[in-house]
Amino acid sequence: MLRSFVRSAGLWALSAISVFTVADSGWAQGIAVQGVGPVNRSMAGASTAAPIDAAGAIHWNPATISGLPHNEVTFGLELLLPDETLFSTLGPASGSTDAESGVAPIPTVAWVQHAEDERLTYGLGMFGVAGYRANYPASLTNPISTPQSNTPGVPGGLGRIFSELEVLQIVPTVSFAVTDRLSIGFAPTVSLARIGAQPLFLVEPDDADGSGQPRYPDGLGNRYHWGFGGQLGIYYIADGGWHWGASIKSPQWFEEFRFMTTDEIGGPRLETVNIDYPMILSLGVAYSGIERWVIAVDARYFDYKNTDGFRTTGFRPDFASVLGLGWNNIFSVSTGVQYEYSERLTLRGGYTYQQVPFSSSRTIFNVASPLIIEHVASVGASYQWNRHVAFNVAYVHGFENSVTGPIEQPTTGPIPGSSVTSRVAAYALSVGATVRY
Repeated sequence: MLRSFVRSAGLWALSAISVFTVADSGWAQGIAVQGVGPVNRSMAGASTAAPIDAAGAIHWNPATISGLPHNEVTFGLELLLPDETLFSTLGPASGSTDAESGVAPIPTVAWVQHAEDERLTYGLGMFGVAGYRANYPASLTNPISTPQSNTPGVPGGLGRIFSELEVLQIVPTVSFAVTDRLSIGFAPTVSLARIGAQPLFLVEPDDADGSGQPRYPDGLGNRYHWGFGGQLGIYYIADGGWHWGASIKSPQWFEEFRFMTTDEIGGPRLETVNIDYPMILSLGVAYSGIERWVIAVDARYFDYKNTDGFRTTGFRPDFASVLGLGWNNIFSVSTGVQYEYSERLTLRGGYTYQQVPFSSSRTIFNVASPLIIEHVASVGASYQWNRHVAFNVAYVHGFENSVTGPIEQPTTGPIPGSSVTSRVAAYALSVGATVRY
């Protein structure tokens, strides 16, 4: 039974490294980033119908870059600090393990230029849309974190759990103003992603040393992998200060993730894994009919059920490696408010509610994933240094949430009396500058 428990824990590693497109994994909408840059982050990402800065406009609705009043370049750097703990109980044993993940830096650069033909606007965004690290030490008391066993019949867990991801997305963008009120936009999206995990439970364990107890390899030997997709958007300015927007992001189709790893005795193993980024639909409305105020609301839909790596769940016939996370399609709603306090100072605040993408019965498949925060609040400000330069800052707080479910065996299902819990909170500080010309 305990050997099966070790194998079932492979799901945790999959969930940990499957956050490959999450810049703000502590409060991401599934694996999707909530916002980019300090201005967009302070508005909780609400920008599908509210073009306030170049970064948010390019990322969430390419058509809205036509609505920016000036040419601009914006820079940002976010420092994300997740707070993660794993708890588990199996028979008489129970315990907890805290992660020492450290701060993850997430960069943002965006540029928008209005062409001489006033109907055309160009842009280029380069965003850190994923940045996550989990670093759980091994434990002698927490069943999840006890060392992998190399002896048949001897209990074992995952041992040290390490996972990280780095993703950069490059987004060349063009928008065409059909009329003074209506714009359409398009952007191909190019992504670079690197994933690492130890142990690598996405693949079958091996028993190269002949002990009779297979163990999983590490997944640290890899490179940056390419992904491609696109997005379309529409933006309409109505009477009375109302603005409407909609966009669709296609799936981001990644090449196979390749891991140069080794078996138990150091022999070479090459393993591959398929993971993609989901299609995202966004609808937005904004109101600017009150002097100095902008109020924006975005609703989003994430199609995980048709995305490689997320659509299925359970074990492969080897009863060790796993099929996927078994995520549901989810919705999120973001609200942002901006107030021009003075000619130099602008204040912002935002709130996001997002669904957890999996049910509690699938907690075992997602324990190492930090993608369970439901409520996120943000505040921020911009200070206009002079006519052309503004400094931006935002603080984002992902409120603590936890999920609990049973530990499962590959052949018989949930183990009676067992449980595994993931607890996550997250905090971030984002700073940057905008140059308008």
